[in-house]
Amino acid sequence: MIRLTWVQPEDLIGHELRQSEEEGKDVRSVRSRWLTAGGHLAPARAGASPTPPTPELRAFAEELLTELSQPPVLWAGVPQGGAAVSGRGARARSALMGHSGENEALRPRLHAAWLGRAAGCLLGKPVEKLPLTAIRSLAKATGNWPLTTWFTEKGLPPELKEAHPWNKRSAPTSLAENIDGMPEDDDLNYPLLNLRLLQRHGRNFTTTDVAKLWLDELPAARTFTAERVAYRNLLNGIEPPHTATHHNPFREWIGALIRADVHGWTNAGAPEAAADQARRDATLTHTANGVYGAMFAAATIAEAAAGTGDVHHCLRTGLTVVPQDSRLSRAIRHGIQLARDTRHFDHVVDTLHATHAHLHWVHVIPNAALLAAALTHADGDFTGSITRAVSGGWDTDSNGATAGSIAGLLAGHPDALPDRWTAPLKNRLASSVHGFDGIGFDTLADLTTELAHETQERPHP
Repeated sequence: MIRLTWVQPEDLIGHELRQSEEEGKDVRSVRSRWLTAGGHLAPARAGASPTPPTPELRAFAEELLTELSQPPVLWAGVPQGGAAVSGRGARARSALMGHSGENEALRPRLHAAWLGRAAGCLLGKPVEKLPLTAIRSLAKATGNWPLTTWFTEKGLPPELKEAHPWNKRSAPTSLAENIDGMPEDDDLNYPLLNLRLLQRHGRNFTTTDVAKLWLDELPAARTFTAERVAYRNLLNGIEPPHTATHHNPFREWIGALIRADVHGWTNAGAPEAAADQARRDATLTHTANGVYGAMFAAATIAEAAAGTGDVHHCLRTGLTVVPQDSRLSRAIRHGIQLARDTRHFDHVVDTLHATHAHLHWVHVIPNAALLAAALTHADGDFTGSITRAVSGGWDTDSNGATAGSIAGLLAGHPDALPDRWTAPLKNRLASSVHGFDGIGFDTLADLTTELAHETQERPHP
């Protein structure tokens, strides 16, 4: 029996009820009808319930999902076309790329960003899906708290391992004793896909171009949550932007944010242009705060890629491209303020977890708040940034990856990153994206730099 995660109607209802409530819908009637019919709420931490429903119950789930898909009033504030690339942003990028000194500095910054993204992701992989208490217990038991290096099983009491098992898929390739290059992860697959997107279509790519690329190059089983639903919608003949809204309760989760790096890396000094590219990418799968998260990350990364400001300036810049009254903006500003006012990062994390306890651990709002708090509290330091991001729980590998990307850019050069983080990567990345398996991070830096220097937009066919 195959129980696919993240796409079965009976497993989406609970997530949709929660998401619809966040959007201001009254879902009491739908919830009551669903539970009365014998339905269940969302699986606690997995994407699929263990047993299939009756055909009648599945059909009823489809009916209710369609009923809940009616857009709420607050979506009127979501940029369907988005904030277009401003002349100021385009000119800033052109000016930056035209300066020979900045040209020479960008390539090592991008190399450090690729390495940082990989290291941060890898640090978070073995504890992905684990609750915060488990992450702390596992690290403390091996003398690695506050977190300063890779997780390890050496010296871990057997009873603790049994109580808090590592992520099953990741543990064989992401603990200190078994790291051998960078294993495959969606947090690295999407930057690879976006390199190919820009190679094929340039900066004028459309959301439909993203969709076609995915169908050509991205294995369906390598997608999760909102991306998997959107992929299914494409196969069912649904076109963007409806791919993001049709039976997709994950439309404000973190998936679009983790796809934003290349848009920032290739728009150094042009945060608005980066945010616009990220928006066109994100609207394939996400709406509202899910899109804003991608725009925030892309703009922050673009500003960090310029090498002209500290992490606090970069985060402030990232906030300028999203609506200031959005739930995402408020959460990020709260995370930053907590980090400024609180000495111990554990206390920052505890407050964030209490504040966002009602949201799923993959939702973009708590994760973006944690990311911003980690970067702020670490003052941009590379090790401090990735360890804080991962030690805060929730989507550990994704938060570690984005923190590593930003902190790598701020470090400015691969040699500025501690060897304990970069040496185990062995300049090798595994991927199921065709043509990239086994590629080196130095080669990826070369490819990204070439794309960043293409200031002339190619006309869209």
